[in-house]
Amino acid sequence: MTLPIQPEDVRAAAERIRPLARRTPVFTSAGFDAEAGVRAFFKCENLQRGGAFKIRGAANLVLSQTPEALARGVVAYSSGNHAQATAIAARHVGVPATIVMPEDAPRSKMEATRARGARIVTYNRFTESREAIAHEILKETGATLVPPFDHPLIMAGQGTAALELLSDSGPLDALITPVGGGGLLSGCATIARAMNPSIRIFGAEPERANDTYLSMQSGGRVAVHPDTIADGLRAPKPGELTFPVIRALAESILLVSEDEIRAAVKFLLLRLKILVEPSGAVPAAAVLFRKLPPGIRSAGIVLSGGNVDFEELAQY
Repeated sequence: MTLPIQPEDVRAAAERIRPLARRTPVFTSAGFDAEAGVRAFFKCENLQRGGAFKIRGAANLVLSQTPEALARGVVAYSSGNHAQATAIAARHVGVPATIVMPEDAPRSKMEATRARGARIVTYNRFTESREAIAHEILKETGATLVPPFDHPLIMAGQGTAALELLSDSGPLDALITPVGGGGLLSGCATIARAMNPSIRIFGAEPERANDTYLSMQSGGRVAVHPDTIADGLRAPKPGELTFPVIRALAESILLVSEDEIRAAVKFLLLRLKILVEPSGAVPAAAVLFRKLPPGIRSAGIVLSGGNVDFEELAQY
């Protein structure tokens, strides 16, 4: 079976996105290691431009387009982090961005997206289709769609997080990323397996947004109605392009509870002194609460973002 992206696509993306994406640091914590029983290496995408890994994929797609294609602007749909990333990339190339966002998206993410020059169109995620709204805008404007995960250029761009992590950390037993639509996990798995064929790949997902877990169990894409504090992981089902990569390269999906997610956010803030949003803390929660199978001594953990409302954080 030929997969949608190859390791060379991720390496090409790393060169293409240099003008926009930061090379984020890798942190370690003796306290976390003691609690988790695993030597952990945290890829701090919460310190990325725009506060999340999403700039990697958005920049890769936008910077791959011709000026003629971009002249009519770009359109994206997102709960927040991809929205900001698309707005940043659009401003970099000097074109307008329209973002379709759920009306209950975190206020901080919506305000940051608007501050970066994007026009926001809101919708009710329980009764309306963001894809349908976006495609109406595309028909009206002829703009370029920048999807949140299900595109080879997006997947390859997201994979650059693992390329950097493993280059900095050296060989690891395992790699864990959060999984929503699957762009990050599929891209990271692609390059990680090329760099270290024996590395074990895991996704981490909220119990209340377990579409990828169920899909892995059934062998086909399963849709759910996600209801989790991890707003960035509320995609109702894995992507058509991302899921075959995940199924081929990931060992399993680790599930965590809402309380475990909150506990991981608190641990990372109080012990590592870094602010990580619930979606980004999901893989840390999986490791902290020992969801990994036995025999894993070292693990790379992608902390995917740090955009969280202060009012929400105060409740943790």
